[in-house]
Amino acid sequence: MFKTILVHVDGGPCQESRLRAAALLADTHGAHLVGSAATGLSMASYAVLNGSMAMPVSNREFQELRDAVTVVLDDFVAQAERLGVHGAETRMVEDADRDGLLLQARYADLVVVSQDLSRDHGRGRATTERGLPQYLALHGARPVLVVPDTYHGKPIPGDALVGWDGSMPAQRAINAALPLLAQAGTVHLALVNPDLQSGLHGDEPGADMAHYLARHGLKVDVAVAHTRATEGEALMDMARDCHAGLMVTGAFGHSRYREWILGGVTRDVLDHAPTPLLIAH
Repeated sequence: MFKTILVHVDGGPCQESRLRAAALLADTHGAHLVGSAATGLSMASYAVLNGSMAMPVSNREFQELRDAVTVVLDDFVAQAERLGVHGAETRMVEDADRDGLLLQARYADLVVVSQDLSRDHGRGRATTERGLPQYLALHGARPVLVVPDTYHGKPIPGDALVGWDGSMPAQRAINAALPLLAQAGTVHLALVNPDLQSGLHGDEPGADMAHYLARHGLKVDVAVAHTRATEGEALMDMARDCHAGLMVTGAFGHSRYREWILGGVTRDVLDHAPTPLLIAH
């Protein structure tokens, strides 16, 4: 069970959708909701900049950053209460968003952020950092739930689509998602072109992982796609076909160089997943 859920707070237009997802999970799991917002400037950096002739930062400007964060955190608490979550906690971090979230994630079971979008502006502050979901998955120890801005409250997980390629990140993502998958109607274990990785899958691709999940009391359906589409595109098509309320995949199962050059499942689903996506590395 998830007992502490950490939510990225930035006051931007995508905050409502990710907070709605986090509130639903908090209600389901009886979890505490914690909102983390960052000033974007640490006290140490402030001290350095304040003593620099090149880029001075006044006390007033530094306090304005803190005041802006206080406003968005107060709004977060009010939003959470409207969604039925009472007693939401807040954390102000004097650092960049990603570093603040990494720090606070040590004390949470799940981190909730939004998909990468073009830069938005809320309360005069630049919001979602580009690459935030994958940074948290690669450098943090907690699973990350990535919520599209089109999410309006569909049950999580409902039915779930789980990407399985035999990799360590996929194994970690599945294990991290078990508290969610336990609530699923059906877990669709999805394999894309498994014949190209026969050494990882054996004679019956997906059978061993399906047995593993079934022993956890899950209803499992193994779905295999043979396609020329990318693995990410295939997984998203399969998620749409089964009307999944959750996708689960490993983050960067291939080398990051290969992902950068050729694209890959991580980049595809992070940017375009049609439903909340849980990732882990």
